[in-house]
Amino acid sequence: MSISMEGLRIVHAYLFGGVKFLDLLVVLMFVDIITGVLRAIKEKRLRSRSAMYGYARKIAVFGIIILANIIDVILSLQGTIAFATVLFYIANEAISIVENMAQIGVKVPHILKDKLQVIQEAEQENTKESDAQ
Repeated sequence: MSISMEGLRIVHAYLFGGVKFLDLLVVLMFVDIITGVLRAIKEKRLRSRSAMYGYARKIAVFGIIILANIIDVILSLQGTIAFATVLFYIANEAISIVENMAQIGVKVPHILKDKLQVIQEAEQENTKESDAQ
């Protein structure tokens, strides 16, 4: 049984609706994977288990976008929630890419480095609080 391109378009339209910038998110995820692997190689921390966990998280993002699209359809919101969800994940991937590049040694503007450091410190603090509970 072969799936035609038209069949794939129908499935895509059903699952994702007319979500804008989904292509950009896919490209950013791919770039994030590449920069993440390069960072892990540089830091000598390349682990298949960590990589698989990261890939699973990226796949889960698409599940969340599908869920947001379903909510949009049910509530007749014309894609508002799905669009906001995609924008959130685009920003998340962009931050991760910049963080990876800074760790690899690519020059990153100081203002971005400072913001990333603040975000990392906040995440570490949240992790410590979660572990303590």
